[in-house]
Amino acid sequence: MTRKLPDDIVCRLPLKLDALNDDEHTFRDALPRPSGLPTPDPSRSFWTHGTPDCNPLAHEGSEGDLTSEADICIIGSGITGVSCAYHLSRISSSDKPLKVVILEARDFCAGATGRNGGHLTASLYSRMHELSQLYGAEEAKKAFALESYTVTSIVKIIKENGWEQDVDLVAGGHLSLVFTQAELDSIELDIHAAEKAGVQGVETVELLDAQYVEQHYGTTHAAYRTAGYNLWPLKLVTKLYELTRSKRETSSLLQSLVPSILTSSNTGNERSNITLHTHTPVYSVLPTENSKYRWAINTSRGAVAVNYVVHGTNAYVSYLLPQLAGPSGVVPTRGQVLATRSVVPRKQLWSNGWGGNQGYEYWFVRPGPPEDRALIILGGGREGSGPNFEYNIDDDSSVNPKVSATLRGFLPAAFPKKFDKDTEPEMEWTGIMGFTQSHDPIVGSVLRQRDDEMKGMYVAAGYSGHGKYAKSLRLVRLYRRFSYNAEIVAQMIVADKQNRKWAAPSWFPSWYLTAASKSALQE
Repeated sequence: MTRKLPDDIVCRLPLKLDALNDDEHTFRDALPRPSGLPTPDPSRSFWTHGTPDCNPLAHEGSEGDLTSEADICIIGSGITGVSCAYHLSRISSSDKPLKVVILEARDFCAGATGRNGGHLTASLYSRMHELSQLYGAEEAKKAFALESYTVTSIVKIIKENGWEQDVDLVAGGHLSLVFTQAELDSIELDIHAAEKAGVQGVETVELLDAQYVEQHYGTTHAAYRTAGYNLWPLKLVTKLYELTRSKRETSSLLQSLVPSILTSSNTGNERSNITLHTHTPVYSVLPTENSKYRWAINTSRGAVAVNYVVHGTNAYVSYLLPQLAGPSGVVPTRGQVLATRSVVPRKQLWSNGWGGNQGYEYWFVRPGPPEDRALIILGGGREGSGPNFEYNIDDDSSVNPKVSATLRGFLPAAFPKKFDKDTEPEMEWTGIMGFTQSHDPIVGSVLRQRDDEMKGMYVAAGYSGHGKYAKSLRLVRLYRRFSYNAEIVAQMIVADKQNRKWAAPSWFPSWYLTAASKSALQE
């Protein structure tokens, strides 16, 4: 029996509802325009500027000599780039540690990873009906299994290293509010497909009726409850970089995630020699005439000669790889977030994360003194940004006033006893996401525009916010990037360096691979 929502629940919400169809059409019509470099003066996010000491690596390696030679250059110091370095340090079986250089155009982790909503929640059903139709249920299940495993593994590495307080990890669960019948029908369809396919964890999803949600949370909307966390994403990436750079032994996250793929790999005795250069934008990547190296990475401070290049720049990937511009590649898309206060004390609010309106809006309450007014990180509003849905915008130095109005009005309308429409945000910022036609990432080796492989060139980009049903700057698939995308690229590099063919693990969703990597598997 199809569940029905009360007819009057949407009237108080200042939102554009059921916007996905318009959003999809707008994306398909986006021009294939390459992105620019990251804006040198971005808006200040809570994660990067909320406290004086929140980004100790902000200017790391920005002065002095630039590394002139390395085995591998990773472009981008967000979760993709740092995760790739982390995995390389643990799966290389070479007697000589790999020399890795990370180049960042701005402050450390100043892109989407340092500008998102701070959620760490695995999807247990979103898009399952669609993915099953496209790829079959068994193949579709891989994406959900990996999400669950990776969230568990990230929490494990945080706890093993005693980082809970350092990264403000909170295990409060996640509630997704339902605002329209169309949204409810779509969720029910996905949950049914997930249950039919046997997706692990979907049995834990709870439907909370509007009466229960109003009594316990103060808003008159039904919700779906799942497990989940929130944290300070920049601090997690900082800890991960410091761990990668350190000599201290640690258990391998990858080993806990998928032990079978490490049967022939060194999981901790070998270390990479890692160097970080911030404020070093890359202008071009060109073949080198040096017989020892394949590529010259040309930066604002000189050139770096390397054999392998990892493009971990997500929304900005088409600046260096123009063949990935447009809907057939990765489209830069601006998201917006603010930090605001409740009118009630922290103790009257919740520790869980929230989402709503097909995932366009997302928020959670920051840890804090119970008697103080709570600080809330709220993002979204892109559905009300105007006819272009913020596509093909790569400037994060300013905010969209229409989105600001949506965000300011949302919480007071949804929780009228806990928020006031006249409360001014303490901070407001934007960040640039990278969206793809399939809503899934692009992972693997890179093709030139004339369809020949660029040897030693790899990409992991196009995370699409949180996918089709959460088109927003949540955690920008932090867990997805950390585990399998960064790890798959690391595997490919190590395989090439050892002169052996890379074999796709049975657990990896094959549709994420680039055309070049798919072709190589078939040879």
